[in-house]
Amino acid sequence: MELKKFLSIHILCVLVFVGFIYYVTIFIFLDGSLSLQSSAGSLHALIFTLVASLCVFSFFVCVLKDPGGVPSSYLPDVEDHEASDQESKRSGLLKKQCDKCSAYKPPRAHHCRVCRRCILRMDHHCAWINNCVGHRNYKAFVTLVFYATIASTYSLIILISSALHKDWDFDEVTPIKLFYIATGVVIFGLSLTLGTLLGWHIYLTIHNMTTIEYYEGKRAAWLASKSGLNYRHLYDVGAYKNISLVLGPSMLKWLCPNAVSHIKDGLSFPTSREYS
Repeated sequence: MELKKFLSIHILCVLVFVGFIYYVTIFIFLDGSLSLQSSAGSLHALIFTLVASLCVFSFFVCVLKDPGGVPSSYLPDVEDHEASDQESKRSGLLKKQCDKCSAYKPPRAHHCRVCRRCILRMDHHCAWINNCVGHRNYKAFVTLVFYATIASTYSLIILISSALHKDWDFDEVTPIKLFYIATGVVIFGLSLTLGTLLGWHIYLTIHNMTTIEYYEGKRAAWLASKSGLNYRHLYDVGAYKNISLVLGPSMLKWLCPNAVSHIKDGLSFPTSREYS
């Protein structure tokens, strides 16, 4: 059952941590600065709850959604112009074969040692969702990081606002003061980490890359420069098209983690050669 994925220490830690951040943000920091009984306090509580709910929903989609495995019936195409004789065709097929699975894998697929199978358009394996981030759940992962960044930043702003409303005695060290400082450091670090991760995946999305392809591309670019050639990522078909391939053609659905009707089979992808 897919629900078994939640029997992970990492996922339990995430859920407990999210619950803690939500509780202290609403019932300690926000209530302490604006009061939940006020219209402003109620509005901020509603907005934060909405963002936190979207974050949790995206998290559940990431955990439960299969990232996409290679069909057992998959066979790569070996075109005549790529191989002039039987021996070179056989060599080309070997390059498309996974050593671990002893099966053929399509372009952009990679073997995950944790999942013990090849994942379509694999980005990385994430222990915090107890799942691979791949072709079918990459959009959900991007929206998860987006909503988590917004929620943590919002929480930090509420914490700072609450701290400014208090009449602190700076000559005395109290438990509540230590609590504010410790929680502020944690939420600031979380916001910074998530913001950096969001920026990274925005960059990857704009260039239609995975994390694996980025590092493979760095080596390919270095080798190309040594030969006096220019390297371009094969699947970079333009910023807007790249974004549409990941998030979907409708901007209204970009931030909906389960709006994935645009996702194809993951066995082939448009290339820059087709758009040149």
